[in-house]
Amino acid sequence: MKKVIAIFSCALVFAGCSKTAVENIEDENIRTSEPQGIVMRCASEEVLQQQLKADPSLRLRMEAIEEARLAFERNPSAARLLADGTIEIPVVVNVLYKTAAQNISLAQIQTQIDVLNKDYAATNSDISKVPAIFQGVKAGDVGIRFVLDQVIRKSTTKTSWSTNDAMKKNNGGGLSPTSPTIKLNMWCCNLSGGILGYAQFPGGSSATDGVVIDDNAFGVTTAGAPYNKGRTATHEVGHWLNLRHIWGDAKCGNDLVGDTPLHTGANYGCPASGAKSSCSGTPVMMTMNYMDYTDDLCMYMFSAGQKTRMKATFASGGGRNSFAK
Repeated sequence: MKKVIAIFSCALVFAGCSKTAVENIEDENIRTSEPQGIVMRCASEEVLQQQLKADPSLRLRMEAIEEARLAFERNPSAARLLADGTIEIPVVVNVLYKTAAQNISLAQIQTQIDVLNKDYAATNSDISKVPAIFQGVKAGDVGIRFVLDQVIRKSTTKTSWSTNDAMKKNNGGGLSPTSPTIKLNMWCCNLSGGILGYAQFPGGSSATDGVVIDDNAFGVTTAGAPYNKGRTATHEVGHWLNLRHIWGDAKCGNDLVGDTPLHTGANYGCPASGAKSSCSGTPVMMTMNYMDYTDDLCMYMFSAGQKTRMKATFASGGGRNSFAK
């Protein structure tokens, strides 16, 4: 979800756009450039734009999900959650491999589940690095748990896969999702074009729902830094739960979350704490947020507003409410 994003416009009744105001999804494509030689970490927004063009009704479904999110924020107790407020997500991992190295081990797959659980529960060891300026808005435990349900493996003659969702279709040489309305499907395969992963936002077709991760970035890997700590999946699952890139895929863009600061654009590598923004009213960027583009080692928090937005997907009409029944 890197260069292109659906931008939410403000209703005309507003004198100006607040950071959390939401109305329609527009067709405008806004691109942000990445430094030369940098891996394209996420292609989810580009995939979303393709899906919006292919299925105009998706726009209406996503607008309805945003309305449900607003309703949840007004009355969180109306959501149907587990007794303790925790949502448990069964995960199906679909491994597509041509080489032995691409056929990742069960142990490596489990490291990815472990990373997701730590990051979404805020029990990751680096959560202590959150700077003082953001201590008051860090999410803490999001209340989502991930459980490995099944691993499905398939040998393939394909050297690599693109973002056209072929890996999600049996007739495309891949593996169709298993029970996608009640299980999170993840595909581990060799992605082309230097892409590390992409996800489908709530509201899309169940036939292609889930998250795709490059085999070199899946779990805690031996591939070496900077994408070897399993944070690509943390980022992509965030998209699957309706989070946008923190910079809104535009200069000082809107990620539809009220407590994340406006970002000048995507951040790469490991910026020093206190990296400055050129956006009005935002002196410091939250570069350590999972929805930025920093290295795995340097992203380690969600905000409270992002937590609310993710939990809203499990409320009635939220797009992932079938997981909370």
